[in-house]
Amino acid sequence: MTTANPTLAESFKANWRQYIIYIGFAVIFALTLADKGFLNPNNLLNIVRQTAMIAVMAIAMTFVLSAGEIDLSVGAVAGLATVTVAMAIAVAGPVAGVFAGLATGIAVGMFNGWLTTRVGIPSFLTTLAMMGIAKGLAMWISNTAAVPILSPAYSWLFGGGSLFKIPVLLFWMVVFGAIGHVVLRRTSFGRRVLATGGGETAARYSGIDTKAIKFRVLVISSTAAAFAGMLYAGRLQSGRFQLGEGDELSVIAAAVLGGTSLFGGKGTIIGTIVGALMIGMINNGLILMGLEFSQQLIARGGIIILAVALSQKRS
Repeated sequence: MTTANPTLAESFKANWRQYIIYIGFAVIFALTLADKGFLNPNNLLNIVRQTAMIAVMAIAMTFVLSAGEIDLSVGAVAGLATVTVAMAIAVAGPVAGVFAGLATGIAVGMFNGWLTTRVGIPSFLTTLAMMGIAKGLAMWISNTAAVPILSPAYSWLFGGGSLFKIPVLLFWMVVFGAIGHVVLRRTSFGRRVLATGGGETAARYSGIDTKAIKFRVLVISSTAAAFAGMLYAGRLQSGRFQLGEGDELSVIAAAVLGGTSLFGGKGTIIGTIVGALMIGMINNGLILMGLEFSQQLIARGGIIILAVALSQKRS
């Protein structure tokens, strides 16, 4: 019987497929792109900067998938949050911008959760519709124009700064990862999330309010997406509706590659972070290879197919 806290050997045995993928891609890129600066420390830090927002959203997506749901609106919510943050900072300063960004995520998450758990619309359709709503709203309130952020303090803290030559974005990724891991593995809420995704009917009979669990994970997902938008805005010093566009594909891929099941009941935050770093490494490698954007999209789609296939085998 596997213990609640598996050893490294048990973890490797349970997730060997993912580890082989990680090692294989790392070796391929290291060997083929070494002369193009792939292993250069600055390039590796750049991968972290490009990956941090995906990792933050993927950590929250781990809860959603573990509960047996899905959120396709995260990229659009991140884009909407960049606009609301930038507009609030322009009017009332950086503190108001932080509150505006978080409020955007909470509001969208509550709406998604209400439609899914109370109205009964599947989360796939709810969040697919919200993807269009959030993007359209961001375009409308910004008049499709970039909204500059003129607060150096905000830009430093939320994306643009470095501490001891380490990007602030890495610290945010570690903080979210640590909190997510503790909540999922060490709290009753995390156990209820996994139980809900593992068997909703059985979870209800055991006294778990599965609707409340699903509502909360959808709120968590949208709030994390809005925070990722805040990081986008800080790093690029502006709010734009295009930011975060298409991120839902990378976010889901990162979670599933890390060992989270698309069918619910299984999730790992550490694996999700590693999966996000893998996505960042792949994106960076594809760029260094000189592939066109269309070819990069094909490669990312292939990763999703591979991840789903491995997830089905494990299930």
